[in-house]
Amino acid sequence: MKYIKQFAIILFLSFLGEILHEIMPLPVPASIYGIIILFLCLELKIISVSSVKETSSFLIEIMPVLFIPAAVGLMDSWQIIKAAWVEYAVITVISTVVVMAVSGKTVQFVMRFTKKGEKNE
Repeated sequence: MKYIKQFAIILFLSFLGEILHEIMPLPVPASIYGIIILFLCLELKIISVSSVKETSSFLIEIMPVLFIPAAVGLMDSWQIIKAAWVEYAVITVISTVVVMAVSGKTVQFVMRFTKKGEKNE
């Protein structure tokens, strides 16, 4: 029963993300709205971490399985993609490197900011 309740909370917040996606005229996927809502609920202590911990851990563990439909969709679209596969590969590599660099710099900034805050206390 605990897992069903936790999954229902996550599903409800995802549904709210779908509603926001329909209401707001921004080019942001509904799943991102749902993640932001979940983050805000956790940060503002509206939802406790323990109320979604086990189910979210399970979903993270099975995440590779969730990418199978996307991979099958790519295989199904191969006739369209094959003319530009080199461009797709280059863009994927470049965007991956950029995301890794920005994420690393962000983490370094946050770590420095946190250490400065601890020294001032």
